[in-house]
Amino acid sequence: MKECEYLDTCIFFNDKMVNMPAISNVYKKKYCKGDHSVCARYMVLKALGREKVPADLFPNQVDHAEYLINTAKSNDRE
Repeated sequence: MKECEYLDTCIFFNDKMVNMPAISNVYKKKYCKGDHSVCARYMVLKALGREKVPADLFPNQVDHAEYLINTAKSNDRE
């Protein structure tokens, strides 16, 4: 699988995870260099735009990502 095109500019990895290299490498291997379509941050970015990705959203928080996406889409319909 191709590396995530947002890895170099991902605020999460380039800011939040700088002091946690071990866990950062695990996440990068699974989400950024693996199947980034299941990354919560990637999901929100693609559905709602970069500005809607919470800075503290971890890649494994898919349930929260789906909540954010569904809430935004519900609000758009109103």
